[in-house]
Amino acid sequence: MSSIEDFLTASEEQEIIEAIREAEKNTSGEIRIHIEHDSELDPFKRAVEVFHYLKMDNTKLQNGVLIYVAVAAKSFVIYGDKGINAVVPQGFWDSTKNCIESHFKSNRFKQGLIEGVLKAGEQLEAHFPWDHSDLNELPNDISKG
Repeated sequence: MSSIEDFLTASEEQEIIEAIREAEKNTSGEIRIHIEHDSELDPFKRAVEVFHYLKMDNTKLQNGVLIYVAVAAKSFVIYGDKGINAVVPQGFWDSTKNCIESHFKSNRFKQGLIEGVLKAGEQLEAHFPWDHSDLNELPNDISKG
């Protein structure tokens, strides 16, 4: 799997976008997915760069979560902003990464991303519940690079 166009079908992308909407329904938190072919940078450094590029560091409560995927490198990173990282239980991101990874190893990319999004959404809802004044600060679409 080396092409971002072949990584997910259009209908799979729509299912993931729906999972993002569902995960964000009861929280002020923001979840984004970014998929690209590859990067010259270390995956974590690239995820940080994409996080800033997508303006995820501009959320009011610093509660954005990015799932970054480099298809050709067969790598991904879950990057949470300061607000969410300060409150999730120790080992949460590792357990979420393990969940996604188990699906990716079986080429179930859509399912891995959906489960990762929903797990992140549960923590966001627990620590950043939705309030009537909350706005969707970032788009729910999948960005590609």
